[in-house]
Amino acid sequence: MFDVESGKVVAPGEVLVQGERIVEAGSKVNRPAGAEVIDLGDVTLMPGLIDAHVHLFLHPGAEDLQTVEESVPQRTILATLAAKADLMGGFTAERDMGTEGAGSADTAVRNAINEGLIPGPRLRVSGNAIDILGGHEDANHFNPAQHVLSNADYANNSQQIVEVIREQVKEGSDFVKMYETGRDTLVDGKWHTPYQYTEEQLAAAVAEAARTGRRVAVHATGEPGTLYAVQAGVESVDHADQLSDETMRLMREKGIPAVPTFAIVEYFADHASTPAAGERERKMQEFHAQEFKKQLTAGVPMAVGSDVGPFPHGTQAREFELMVQYGMTPVAVLQADYINGSKLLGWDGQIGALKPGYFADIVAVPGDPTKDISAVTKVSFVMKGGVVYRN
Repeated sequence: MFDVESGKVVAPGEVLVQGERIVEAGSKVNRPAGAEVIDLGDVTLMPGLIDAHVHLFLHPGAEDLQTVEESVPQRTILATLAAKADLMGGFTAERDMGTEGAGSADTAVRNAINEGLIPGPRLRVSGNAIDILGGHEDANHFNPAQHVLSNADYANNSQQIVEVIREQVKEGSDFVKMYETGRDTLVDGKWHTPYQYTEEQLAAAVAEAARTGRRVAVHATGEPGTLYAVQAGVESVDHADQLSDETMRLMREKGIPAVPTFAIVEYFADHASTPAAGERERKMQEFHAQEFKKQLTAGVPMAVGSDVGPFPHGTQAREFELMVQYGMTPVAVLQADYINGSKLLGWDGQIGALKPGYFADIVAVPGDPTKDISAVTKVSFVMKGGVVYRN
């Protein structure tokens, strides 16, 4: 059994579950009369995996076209299948980082899971992301005469940001997702990406979200947008391909994690439409990998988020392998996932450890994941809230 705090595997490992919570965990627990015993054999028990950056409403294929061609009801049905796939892959808690044009439909998916109507992870949802006119997720490459809608909610100033957040909260969002940079280019080894919101505008978003106990996460790949976001007090910097020394210092001091999302870029590189496009993605990944090492050296906190959706749901444990490949130890990645992931989702003290009082979110993997991180890609047992979904 993996002990998150110590980073060690305890053997043997037993967990006593009552209802949806863990009552005991350790090398030996009480066995009340009549208790069901599930003997999983030679495996390592772990808390359910956490993915801090998913898109349940996306699937492999032309991302811009699927959001135009597929109706919101169709996309919602597919999102329920994606949620089940992620759960079967061992992910018992996720942060859905934008429905990409399906509005607050993720509220319905979250609620259906919470009510036990469909299987899926615990979810924190944002509805649409927030974006500027002509921004990263606007319909920039379509015929203007067709008036193709943006995949995000428009907000071009602080007042509009506040209004959009209030509408999203009304429709059931748990947090706010904003696009702060994009599109990205890498020219002669230098990262370029325009910022979308000023520090003042982001601070207005953070303040409005905080008014109702919510937080703001940003898509931010590089400077100066990453610095503006961190100065404004966002909860995470997602992608974080390029961070200045000052940004890294502030992230370390404020405890703001980066969420690297390596898996999505690897998939785009391997499935690019042209060799040139694939090479572009590979160069960006190589650049990010080098920057990632600098971020680790600087003490930037990390969380695990895959950006799954444009690549197949349920396969995103690949992100753990890539974070190890690019410089973290297996234990450090697992602790980043459980400790920082649970904080980002607002469930610290409830998920991310096998401890009394925590939700009984438990997975089993072969071997020792502290030595071979690929074990997390081979989940054989999934329990969420005391209910077995895979065995």
